[in-house]
Amino acid sequence: MHEHTAEKPIRLVLMDGQVLLRASLARFLAAQPGFELAGECATADEALQILSGSPVDIVLSDLDLVTQSFICAARSAGYTGRFLIVAGAADAQELSAAIKLGASGIFLKTEALDRLVQAITLVASGAVWFDQKVIQVLADRLTDSRQLDYRMSRSLLTDREEKVLLGILGGLTNRKIGENIGASEGTVKGVVQQLFRKARVRKRGQLVRAALEGSLLAVTPQVSR
Repeated sequence: MHEHTAEKPIRLVLMDGQVLLRASLARFLAAQPGFELAGECATADEALQILSGSPVDIVLSDLDLVTQSFICAARSAGYTGRFLIVAGAADAQELSAAIKLGASGIFLKTEALDRLVQAITLVASGAVWFDQKVIQVLADRLTDSRQLDYRMSRSLLTDREEKVLLGILGGLTNRKIGENIGASEGTVKGVVQQLFRKARVRKRGQLVRAALEGSLLAVTPQVSR
């Protein structure tokens, strides 16, 4: 992706099968400072044509149109940008699948348009964006799946690591997490670093993603409680 400056704004491709919604959103995004609409389309094939013709930073797509074949085709065609998904409902299975396919963020259609601008800007900078409702739905799904297998739940994280991770998923600062669990901010920072090592990540956003897609559970070694 190119560097985003006043001369090089964030370039977007908008993919949505609903014509009226897509046209309205396209007008809104095109009017935002620092954004440039590279194209709008209704299908993955049309999106691939746009991606092959000009540099693009973010594909903003409806959840239903994002498939493994589309993402693989986009990568094979040389697309190095990010995928930001717009979802109409917080269905845990579909949202989890989108994250595993490589989505850098999920934005719910019930949220305000100014928050969409924030989401696009953050994702373009290399961060991730997951609406709090999305995080809660996926966190609940992970909790439910762990309760189904007690042996597995015993092999994942310590109690303190679980509490800190839930605080991170809730968007809390280290200080607030510490206040909630009765630990110092320094102790929380240490636990965060432990989580980074277990998830094999370096950033808070990457940790959130690892937790939501379930890969944190897959790479975590056995620990004692």
